[in-house]
Amino acid sequence: MDKLKMHSLNKVDENIKKIGAQFPNCITERKNQQGEVEYAIDFDLLKQELSSVIVEGREERYQFTWPDKKKSILLANAPIAKTLRPCREESVDFDDTENLYIEGDNLEVLKLLQETYLGKVKMIYIDPPYNTGNDFVYEDDFAQNTSEYLENSGQFDDEGNRLIKNMETNGRFHTDWLNMIYPRLKLARDLLTDDGVIFISIDDNEIDNLKKICDEVFGTSNFISNIIWKRKRGRDNSARWFSKAHEYCLLYAKNKNLFVINFLKLDEETKKAYKNPDNDPRGSYRMLGCWARGTQGGVSYDFTSKNGQYFQKRLWLFSKENLIKLDQDNKLVFKGNNIYRKMFINENKGKIPETLWDDVSNAANASDEIKKIFDDIIFDTPKPTPYIKRMIDIAVSKADIVLDFFSGSSTTAHAVMQLNAEDGGNRKFIMVQLPESTDEKSEAYKAGYKNICEIGKERIRRAGNKIAQENPQAKFDKGFRVLKCDSSNMKEVYYNPAEYNTDLLDALIDNIKADRTPEDLLFQVMLDLGVLLSSDIKQTSIAGKTVFNVADNFLMACFDTDINEEVITAIAKQKPYYFVMRDSSLENDSVATNFEQIFTTYSPETKRKVL
Repeated sequence: MDKLKMHSLNKVDENIKKIGAQFPNCITERKNQQGEVEYAIDFDLLKQELSSVIVEGREERYQFTWPDKKKSILLANAPIAKTLRPCREESVDFDDTENLYIEGDNLEVLKLLQETYLGKVKMIYIDPPYNTGNDFVYEDDFAQNTSEYLENSGQFDDEGNRLIKNMETNGRFHTDWLNMIYPRLKLARDLLTDDGVIFISIDDNEIDNLKKICDEVFGTSNFISNIIWKRKRGRDNSARWFSKAHEYCLLYAKNKNLFVINFLKLDEETKKAYKNPDNDPRGSYRMLGCWARGTQGGVSYDFTSKNGQYFQKRLWLFSKENLIKLDQDNKLVFKGNNIYRKMFINENKGKIPETLWDDVSNAANASDEIKKIFDDIIFDTPKPTPYIKRMIDIAVSKADIVLDFFSGSSTTAHAVMQLNAEDGGNRKFIMVQLPESTDEKSEAYKAGYKNICEIGKERIRRAGNKIAQENPQAKFDKGFRVLKCDSSNMKEVYYNPAEYNTDLLDALIDNIKADRTPEDLLFQVMLDLGVLLSSDIKQTSIAGKTVFNVADNFLMACFDTDINEEVITAIAKQKPYYFVMRDSSLENDSVATNFEQIFTTYSPETKRKVL
């Protein structure tokens, strides 16, 4: 049986494989620090493959860089020995929901999701710190080498701090922010479907730098739009120069050629323009011009309608063949020397989105939303639900996954549930948030919310119930599974031979930490094998042993000890794609001897693995 690796994907290894697939001559070997042979890239050969003139030394070239950029790339690529532990007591409808709420450092969580959600997320929305000089930024330690990072990643300091204020007096003001956002965006891109997109809210402080980073990570050719959101509903006359009324939202695609934007629904005011004065059985329509004017271009020809009306040569918006077809289909209206075509309301696929969004609520209304849900404004900078709904509307189909890894008060989850209730969709959300402590003087702390995650989870609970009350006939998923980022379930063993004694050897017989439950182990296995964390999980008992069945026999697992042949046989007969158990958990040597034979008999295709 194969041993599960139980750590996140090593992006360096994956990148080497990708380069090797394109340039096999650039793959070489070297010895690592442990003296083991490993694959590596011959960068001199790779440079030659990518350029007719080798770029070397300090030649001037177009690039966007900053201090520690290379270390931030290393940070994105380095694997971590972490896991996600389920928390049933804080979840809603744990066994039936397909939504996830994940607590933890989003860099670590993005690493853990790399295999399971690779290419599966249709839309990402993030509202990261804006770097105003008072915002908190994630304190990733770029002074660490790789091994130190693997040991310390995700650990809090002695006072429990993970966030620092990025003050303008800091000489690394922009650098720290860039090093924070860059590795997260690199990891996020891999989670997107080929036709997926990312929306990123930002203001003037980092808009220029963020766009350069996105150009590098997603490619300049995949830039779609810089949306301007009118966030303020009034004028601030106390402003020194201008009353700042807007923020930005950058929109990038993973592959712009594959992304198909959804048109917005016609509003009631637009629908009023559609009329039916001649009682056309095809319904209401608008009359649109047929002649080209100004910069519209056009095709020059003369035209005679089927009723014999002649029009001298002029510039038309359509080819002559198309104009004749419109005439034959009775879609032309003649008024004197003018021709109009009918566009029926059922032919209108909607409104193409504009870059100025001044009709999707504002920051003040977002605060009002929070107040209605919690009876107080317990979160300072929420986004309004209509704003996020607009993004989902134009980018997501009814069964797609939406990810927000700076989820804050969980507006994105609220928007997903609201849309599902309105149109019967089955969109799924994944919220990721660091459990950042609330200020002891804040309204949130006074109301009993000790960290941001508590606010986000409670908002989803309350918003889900409110939507259900307002839409009693609607069927939508208002639940969510809570998962918490934690150290690996496996014991860490760092002892010199001289330190071993009998008690220590007894303790090492079981390689799993004593405080971890079978469900903890199951979710780490799901991460390792790339099984969606929202998959259906059934728990049964076979001969007194607890057996998990995930995604209808895709994965079966038993983490009990003293497993006998009856259990193994019953599992093998169900023909799972994967079967996982603890190492050396079989009842005796006889069962171990017969294990492979049992699976060979009943389910030879099953992949058997151990922790």
